[in-house]
Amino acid sequence: MFKTILNAVVSVGVAFTALPATAAVAQVQKTGSFLNLDLAIEAAQEAVRVCAARGWPVSAAVVDTAGNVKLQAKGDHSTIHTKDTSFRKAYTVATMGAIFDFDRLGVWVDKLKSNPNATALASIPGIILLPGAVAVKIRGEIVAAIGVGGAPGGDKDEECALAGLDKIKSRLPQ
Repeated sequence: MFKTILNAVVSVGVAFTALPATAAVAQVQKTGSFLNLDLAIEAAQEAVRVCAARGWPVSAAVVDTAGNVKLQAKGDHSTIHTKDTSFRKAYTVATMGAIFDFDRLGVWVDKLKSNPNATALASIPGIILLPGAVAVKIRGEIVAAIGVGGAPGGDKDEECALAGLDKIKSRLPQ
């Protein structure tokens, strides 16, 4: 009996390990395009720099469409919670932008104000419904997002995220 149960457990384990890992990787990415690290660093630095120049100590995060952190940059004098908010803003755009057809988190947040399902969406782990992130697109496809947290208002965070995107946009494949 024990041997039969053991064989069944091993068989199930082998079956699960044989499943392709790609099914769980990126829900929305359709090509192999990605944002390289050099451009991610440059975009995050510019976002933090622009906010700092305006007197807003922030953090910036760059997240890919699988929800992985590509880069996390804590600006000088930014508070600890900015790490989480910048990540969650970028994560929301990177993982939901293609599904709900938005490339700026502030736009989606405004649309959701009249949506009775907004609270359900906000309850998804990692999602945050505060402005402050923009999508990075290659050939029209979202491949990452830049999120910023720490300015006095999500709209200001989003301005800085957009400045980061603008810094690298001309070097993204069209």
